[in-house]
Amino acid sequence: MVRTEISLFLKNVPGELGKLSSLLSNQGINIDALTIQDASSYVQELFQARGKSLKRIASSASYNSIRKDSSEFALIRILVDQTDKTIDILSKNEYIYDIMPVIAIKLENKPGSLAEVTTKFGKEGININYVYGSVSSPKEKCLFVFCPEDIELAASIFKE
Repeated sequence: MVRTEISLFLKNVPGELGKLSSLLSNQGINIDALTIQDASSYVQELFQARGKSLKRIASSASYNSIRKDSSEFALIRILVDQTDKTIDILSKNEYIYDIMPVIAIKLENKPGSLAEVTTKFGKEGININYVYGSVSSPKEKCLFVFCPEDIELAASIFKE
């Protein structure tokens, strides 16, 4: 199923995730999925992509400075049960965010479930940019979030 993922930067200091999650929970918003990474790796990927396309927008010294500064931030990706309300709250509280369509799939918690899904992506020639997921107990389904390069094609093969 296609869902909207929200990506935002938080300061990489104690308490920031607590502030964000409290802000959302106080408004009755549930976080369905979340992943966090040091923003420097995300920024590094952007620079490598720009390097491949030869569209440099700053000097090498500027890139190195941005990479260093980016380690002071964390990149948070979340799926929430009330996307529009969350975006409104983030805007009002001056968070820097972006949105991206992703595929969220509930998988059986058994060997081979992830292999089955990722094989479908591969057979259709769809590259997966990133994926995250988790399980709450051995008897429950797992929620996995996929960010494919071709969201329309991916959505068409995962309609169920």
